[in-house]
Amino acid sequence: MMKQRVRAAVLVAYVFSGFALVDAQTRVTAPSNKYPVADDVKVGREAAQEVRQQMPMLNDDRVDDYVDRIGERLARNVPAEFQHPEFRYTFDVVNLSEINAFALPGGPMFAHRGMIEKAGSEAEIAGVLAHEISHVALRHGTAQASKAGKYQLGQLGAAILGAVIGGNAGEAVSTGGQLLIGARFLKYSREYEKQADILGAQIMARSGYDPRAMATMFQRIEKESGGRAPEWLSNHPNPGNRAAYITQEARSLQVQNPVNDTRDFQTVQSRLAQMAPAMTSEEAARRANTGRARPTGTNGENRPLGRADAPSTRYNTYDEGGLFRISVPSNWREMASENTVTFAPEGGYGQNAFTHGVQVGLARNERHDLQEATDELIASLAQSNRGMSRPSNYSRVTVGGRSGLRAVVANNADTGRERLTIFTTELSDGSLFYMIGVAPEEEYSSYSSVFQRVAGSIRFTR
Repeated sequence: MMKQRVRAAVLVAYVFSGFALVDAQTRVTAPSNKYPVADDVKVGREAAQEVRQQMPMLNDDRVDDYVDRIGERLARNVPAEFQHPEFRYTFDVVNLSEINAFALPGGPMFAHRGMIEKAGSEAEIAGVLAHEISHVALRHGTAQASKAGKYQLGQLGAAILGAVIGGNAGEAVSTGGQLLIGARFLKYSREYEKQADILGAQIMARSGYDPRAMATMFQRIEKESGGRAPEWLSNHPNPGNRAAYITQEARSLQVQNPVNDTRDFQTVQSRLAQMAPAMTSEEAARRANTGRARPTGTNGENRPLGRADAPSTRYNTYDEGGLFRISVPSNWREMASENTVTFAPEGGYGQNAFTHGVQVGLARNERHDLQEATDELIASLAQSNRGMSRPSNYSRVTVGGRSGLRAVVANNADTGRERLTIFTTELSDGSLFYMIGVAPEEEYSSYSSVFQRVAGSIRFTR
């Protein structure tokens, strides 16, 4: 209650800079959406609760209050046609070092500490938050799901949660790539990205910030990556000429005496600098994996991870999100409610790992050819798996009737040495579709033909 009173007093005391919106501003239209607004609220609230439990939250009142003030100021200035009374915008800080932020349907929003530390001004922080608020206001998450096919409400929440905090990820794919259903919530299309940029710029102007700071922050994010796609951009692909069209939009939005740097911004950055350094996402994942659960067998006993039943000779077929069908051994469990669509036998999976089975997903492809996109996928996997080899060559294969590639690599995982078979192909929208089969090295010869059969069963339905 005390925290709420402080926030209210600060908001009343805020003096907004003058602004005027002129006719030249770009008109933004929310995409069609099959889901009611209540679904955004429900799945976003449930996912946010899980995020707060599983991600390392900063839990510093002064920093949280500062981000709240910026976020609430922006949220109050969302144009009336995109206001949803049911939405509740909240703003929390995650104690991770990457420049990143993400928003959940219905309003819960999370900013990484690294984004605040590396911003050049308060206006740059506002630019990132305004962009994320725009995704929420335009209901891009559930609109994206509408395109992929209508899921049950429980599947929506699990997919969103999985895309944010991870799920049953294998040793070799724990942080690599944007995967299937979850990716359709947080890996926005370039069309939605541009909409969020434009509406975000307009919200910034209404709130007294110079919209050009959004372009500056995005350029800072790209520069910070050092040539490797940073985490934020993995879910927010650059529509092209981003800085140019944001700057052009800013010219149509007249902001007098815009807010840029503030004393509060400097105070918060100094406060963060005095704290212990934030963990990276990879370090946080390793720490979480230290106490990971082991799978429980069908008769209730605790089965050690890595002791899996042999693949059944009978196969079951699954329809995944209206995107593709796939057939796998009948004794493999489907785990499609997380951010990975994983199929694994009893004893072959745990809470954060799998040692036997396959995982299927989608990865962003920046207009590269298939081999370059596959190289990037494997490189991203190797970044979080230091013991992983690179393929000596690729074999040409067919995946779902499309031209594809196949590669075999080795990996020194925590559970022992394993081999991976990686299949890739490109979808009609340019996304990289891939399937990764994993098995311990001593069992790989019996699993290789299974992986080939599973990959050969894939049929695209969209």
